[in-house]
Amino acid sequence: MKPKINIAIDGYSSCGKSTIAKAIARELNYIYIDSGAMYRAMTLYALQHGYISPEGKVNESALIAALDLVMINFKYNTDTYRYETYLNGQNVEREIRTLQVSNSVSPISAIKEVRQKLVRMQKRMAELKGVVMDGRDIGTVVLPDAELKLFMTADPTIRAQRRYDELRSMGVETSREEVLRNINQRDQMDTSRDHDPLIQSPDAIVLDNSYLTLDEQFQFVMSKVGQRVASGV
Repeated sequence: MKPKINIAIDGYSSCGKSTIAKAIARELNYIYIDSGAMYRAMTLYALQHGYISPEGKVNESALIAALDLVMINFKYNTDTYRYETYLNGQNVEREIRTLQVSNSVSPISAIKEVRQKLVRMQKRMAELKGVVMDGRDIGTVVLPDAELKLFMTADPTIRAQRRYDELRSMGVETSREEVLRNINQRDQMDTSRDHDPLIQSPDAIVLDNSYLTLDEQFQFVMSKVGQRVASGV
């Protein structure tokens, strides 16, 4: 039996991290963990309980006090062949993908106590190896010892178009301009936050997928997986 490894995929928003991560996890029969979905679920919880004002101001103290009441996990849907996000027992996969959540997730993700809680959960999920996890700080904070680390990037305009198409497919009405503004804002907040900012791990392999097909990305990553497994790391 081939040894299992952990694969950490970091990068900017709307780079297709989850798409390639899911494909790799399916191919290897690994567990896929969408860390971004966990932060989105926490953001949804904050919105549901009034911890984010209509103006976007976060009541950090109230949210921190409620952290022990929040449980986030993933369940595999045998009908859709996808892992779906559950918040306190409720399937919220659709709700966490809305633009309202996207507009609020970066300030929630910047709260130290929120990050500490979710990082602890993510580390526990990966203890037995055989995990593909994507997010912003996986290779640097959550899985610094991952056998394979990737850092994904793409042109912001291309990322905005991809995100716009995804939202439209879900029936969400928005504009390309609004999506691009959201992406630029998230990039700025993700890379400049005080706690665990988005940075490239020194040992990560860069994957710029601006002009790559999904199959080309898949083949690239699988070749790197093969190298790591063959080397016995």
